[in-house]
Amino acid sequence: MDARIFKLENPLFTTLQNLVDLPEEMEKAFNTPSKTYVRDAQAMAYTPADVKELTSAYEFVLDMPGVKSGEIKVQVEDGNTLTITGERRRDDEDKESGGKYLRMERRVGKFMRKFSLPDNANLEAISAVCRDGVLTVTVQKLPPPEPKKPKTIEVKIA
Repeated sequence: MDARIFKLENPLFTTLQNLVDLPEEMEKAFNTPSKTYVRDAQAMAYTPADVKELTSAYEFVLDMPGVKSGEIKVQVEDGNTLTITGERRRDDEDKESGGKYLRMERRVGKFMRKFSLPDNANLEAISAVCRDGVLTVTVQKLPPPEPKKPKTIEVKIA
């Protein structure tokens, strides 16, 4: 709404009107995701995983071709979030040989996946094994709670 319609051409009213009518560009700037958020979202999108539930454990299987086990970090964050992060790098041998890439299809860079663990996951019994470019993280399940036994109460004669 224009303040001039009501013959309010006072600079104070003009300033207030400009503050109320924020341009769309400003609104977009406030709602734009941060660079960190975009980078993390891309890292998660490019890291496919299989999740299996076994009778006594949960298995998370991720393909990690060319990634050394020392470059993979497996953590439990915020109580029950399994986080797998790392970085796939280009071979330094290629720089030394003087060759150049004609085509690069294999992805390099950081990767990350986060999984919410169920309540019956044993956070103290987690193992990770990287074999032949496949990372397998196994989270053991807690044993089911034992059913409560009925309590027998002796009836006394009064």
